[in-house]
Amino acid sequence: MSFTEITPELAWNMMQTKNAALLDVRDAARFAYSRAQGAFHLTDQSYGQFQDIYDFDHPIIVSCYHGVSSRSVAAFLAEQGYDNVYSVIGGFEGWQRAGLPIETAY
Repeated sequence: MSFTEITPELAWNMMQTKNAALLDVRDAARFAYSRAQGAFHLTDQSYGQFQDIYDFDHPIIVSCYHGVSSRSVAAFLAEQGYDNVYSVIGGFEGWQRAGLPIETAY
């Protein structure tokens, strides 16, 4: 059980073609301010909702600030039994640099 690191571009492609779920694990204020389009805010409080929505075989992509803390969350999800887990290289910062769609509070 493990996860794979992928580029923001591949993550976006997987969201479009494989209905992959993108989980943003940044703090609530940053998530509310701006996030990757279609991201689900994964927190300790929303974990149960996440489990209700996504099956163990659903592709799961984890994103954080810079691509570091998402690795530990991805490893945790793989340990819980999720089969297709990925971590975004560069996190949300990499997503923005790649010019991929974002949602903002404004």
